[in-house]
Amino acid sequence: MNKKQTATRLHEQNYNCAQAVACAFAEEAGMDKETLFRACEGLGLGMGCMEGTCGAITGAIVLAGFKNSDGETEKPGSKLSTYKLSREIMNRFAEKNKSTCCGELKGVGTGTVLRSCQGCIEDAVEIAADVLGYQEDE
Repeated sequence: MNKKQTATRLHEQNYNCAQAVACAFAEEAGMDKETLFRACEGLGLGMGCMEGTCGAITGAIVLAGFKNSDGETEKPGSKLSTYKLSREIMNRFAEKNKSTCCGELKGVGTGTVLRSCQGCIEDAVEIAADVLGYQEDE
């Protein structure tokens, strides 16, 4: 099973979009699924209101932090490079889907769905794997 299939399966098991993307890469992130699941719980459904960033993207960005952060709490030195990864994830997703906002992607207010949740999850997995240097195949 590849990472897209894993993330889709997790979403079908009631993980939100952020949880599905992040947990699909738990091993690569060096984290257990439960911790990632908890960390991403409030990030689904466009930050819980469909007005914020797509949960699938936020799950990928959580992975960027685990991948890149130096973990230096006294004198953080990796923030700018992590922000660069986050920006790359956001830009690639927006280029592919014309929006990063959950509600816009789902057609709230317009009636035109730009991308399904499953599609957003698959795109975020693909982009995270590429930007963060993770393998898509398990």
